[in-house]
Amino acid sequence: MSERTAPSLAKLDDLLAALKSLPAGSTKDELVETTEALRRAVAAFHMEAIRFRMHNVERLLKTAGSPAQHQAFEELRHALETAGFHTRSHSAP
Repeated sequence: MSERTAPSLAKLDDLLAALKSLPAGSTKDELVETTEALRRAVAAFHMEAIRFRMHNVERLLKTAGSPAQHQAFEELRHALETAGFHTRSHSAP
């Protein structure tokens, strides 16, 4: 872990803890698995994987996430973008 990724990884750990509290089910399993893959991508500085996993986590959160989990995700996005990572494949409007 570097100084550049430490805040993002901490936010990811917080998000993962919140996601693991979701009710059991296939959506929870997929969401946790995808978020864990995102964590590995951040740790490896893998830009393409970060964008891809961010998209997938965001998509899954729309169906299964709580407002607090959405907020944690947005805090993660901010931490990643502050560290210089691109979290979207296009510019947001």
